[in-house]
Amino acid sequence: MESSADRRKQLGAFLRARREKVTPDQVGLPPMGRRRTPGLRREEVAQLAGIGTTWYTWLEQGRATGVSEQVLEAVARVLRMSDAERHHLFVLADRGPVKHAPLMTLRPEHAALIEQLLPFPAAVQTDAYEIVASNRMYRYLFGDLDALPVGDRNCAWLMFTDPVWRGSLVDEDIVLPEIVARLRARRAEHRDEPRWVALVERLLTHSEDFRALWESYEVADDRPRLRQYDSPHAGLLEVHFQSLWIDPDRGSRIIVMVPADETTRERLERFATLIEAAPAWTAREDAVATLAS
Repeated sequence: MESSADRRKQLGAFLRARREKVTPDQVGLPPMGRRRTPGLRREEVAQLAGIGTTWYTWLEQGRATGVSEQVLEAVARVLRMSDAERHHLFVLADRGPVKHAPLMTLRPEHAALIEQLLPFPAAVQTDAYEIVASNRMYRYLFGDLDALPVGDRNCAWLMFTDPVWRGSLVDEDIVLPEIVARLRARRAEHRDEPRWVALVERLLTHSEDFRALWESYEVADDRPRLRQYDSPHAGLLEVHFQSLWIDPDRGSRIIVMVPADETTRERLERFATLIEAAPAWTAREDAVATLAS
């Protein structure tokens, strides 16, 4: 279980990373000679937030306890934090929600929905990127998902470690940082869940790219995005990547790739005819117990 001291250290590292990304001119300060580090100085953040320099220094050093919401709001304002970054700040400071959600179980209506979404690729996924179930279009889009070990059926893991999945990314420099930023934001909310700890530790161990991005302390939220994938089976695709939340509090959702142009739609429909004999959907064995009852 993660200790409060660990969270204070994460809070300090997050504040330092944000401070170094904000320039004096962004907050209305005149340039004042050479700076040893990029971004604002600690005393500048403290002054603009209306708090003591020593207190803010303790925040970054992980020594401050019982930080008030007013202080957090002031610091978030000075550091020009987005909604996702502000939420992450409050969670790290024990002023935000903590989730306790085991791996979801698949319900009949979830399976029916991803089947009805054919020929669009769709899957049931957790906010840890675990793929619980997929329709046949998603299953075969980058290879046979069901041929992989259950523990590897995770989009974050596959995008960083599987050459075929990673090779499908047309905009790798955009997609991979976003994956890590969303994982970092969610990880703070799931700090006491072993499967979250194991996922991040596994990625840090096996992917230098993930480790470098993780140490940047960027956070992001979920929103619809335009994405390009180069599927080895369907070809170049431009899709709107949508998340349809089943239960936001538990982190379960349906993800679907909606064609953004007619060419993509035609390519998906052509690919659909090649795999139409496969089951409409498949799922992890440990997630389908409720379907048989």
